[in-house]
Amino acid sequence: MMLSLSTQAQIARLGEDIEYKASLQGTAGKGDVAPFWFTNNRYGLGTTEKNSVLVRAGIRRDVEADSLRNWRIGYGLDIAGLANYNSNFVLQQFYADFQYKAIRLSVGQKERPLELKNQRLSSGAMTSGINARPLPQVRLELPDFWVIPRTKNWLALKAHIAYGAYTDNKWQREFTEGTNNIRTANSFYHSKAGFLRIGNLEKFPVTLTGGIEMSCQFAGEAWNLQDREDHTGEFDSHQKLSHGVKAFWHALIPGGSDVNDGDFSNIEGNQLGSWHLRLDFEKKGWGASFYAEHFFDDHSQLGLFIYDWKDMLYGTEFKFPENPFVKGIVYEHLRTTYQSGPIYHDKTDVMPDRIAGNDNYYNHHVYGGWQHAGFGMGHALVISPLYNTNGRIDFRDNRVVANHIGIEGEPTPEISWRLLYTHEKSLGTYPAPQVNPVKGNFFMIEASYAPRQVKGLSLTASYGQNSGKLLGDSKGAMLTIAYTGWINKNKK
Repeated sequence: MMLSLSTQAQIARLGEDIEYKASLQGTAGKGDVAPFWFTNNRYGLGTTEKNSVLVRAGIRRDVEADSLRNWRIGYGLDIAGLANYNSNFVLQQFYADFQYKAIRLSVGQKERPLELKNQRLSSGAMTSGINARPLPQVRLELPDFWVIPRTKNWLALKAHIAYGAYTDNKWQREFTEGTNNIRTANSFYHSKAGFLRIGNLEKFPVTLTGGIEMSCQFAGEAWNLQDREDHTGEFDSHQKLSHGVKAFWHALIPGGSDVNDGDFSNIEGNQLGSWHLRLDFEKKGWGASFYAEHFFDDHSQLGLFIYDWKDMLYGTEFKFPENPFVKGIVYEHLRTTYQSGPIYHDKTDVMPDRIAGNDNYYNHHVYGGWQHAGFGMGHALVISPLYNTNGRIDFRDNRVVANHIGIEGEPTPEISWRLLYTHEKSLGTYPAPQVNPVKGNFFMIEASYAPRQVKGLSLTASYGQNSGKLLGDSKGAMLTIAYTGWINKNKK
């Protein structure tokens, strides 16, 4: 059967507007571990090792290449070869996007940007950050804010729902080898979110955006789960977790229980999420924004009026388009010390009242922690399990207070720079508190040069430093050479 001319044209255009990129990155340093901002918020392509090499290559066709059409198709492939990382080869991205008007179906493994935050300057996000390697998933979404009809551009909606799978079986097995620590394999992933934006910049320079996102790790297999039913302290070496339709339903609508809940029934899977709120002012390129993200690791912090919302990520952002030396500043304050209080107790016949404290952010009695291949999937300043030396896949410092600042500028079209600095204090966890608060300072400054004479070439030099007892003292330098080009670029 011969293809129609329109079908042939659609297939042909998939070979147009393809962006390719290759880069070589080397890091050298000394001290306890690599500088914090060399390791974190890099979609899992980081390492705690002081000396490392990363070679990366990929192609990408953005759906915006078909911006004049109702049907849009995009795809990407991104691979990395690494030295002194926890893997020598990584399939970082491999995906296809199919979009009809405002609705997109995204299939595969894809790096996704932060919600409602400046990705270059922010310290991260509480639920879905940019710290861990992306998971392969099937995702139905409104990727950009879609204006709700008949609202005269005053109301817009952004949302998604996704199911995926974890790919860190080998890493978990090797990281816990020789221990009785919890590990899992073949787990599934679910996420959903909805954001509503109120405001019309053509009429008024202020917009308000709010919403909620929730994520869950569920199903799979688990090793070394403690028997919580008879309180013997015995460990079951292997448990198969629920994989049925009910497991997928309980990920979507929280319910059910885990295999080792015993008499104290909980909710199935590792469920968590965030409430978001952001206020923006924009006028002739100038901007000021104020935002807040409230994290919840169970029902006690999910509700609006059940427990105090003391644990928050607060941020403010300023844009200065007429100042090339400093064109953007972000300041953020993070606090996770409350966690509904230190006491947790399920209701019993003797004690009918349940006290829902000790939320123990990111940690879980079945799945270990909210992580993928050692990197926390939420906020990087809740230090990832990758830094643990005892083979435990958990977060040892989840009660933290941190202040973070990010600054960037572009003095010339060829030169840009940014600076990140964070001061953090950790109280450990409620089950394992720090006797004295442990502090850390994380600093990075980098400059990029993109010469006009060689279009597509960029050179980036970075200097990073850690100090304090949280991660020890270290310093290092990073050099990145990258080249970006196009295949069959369509000049519109």
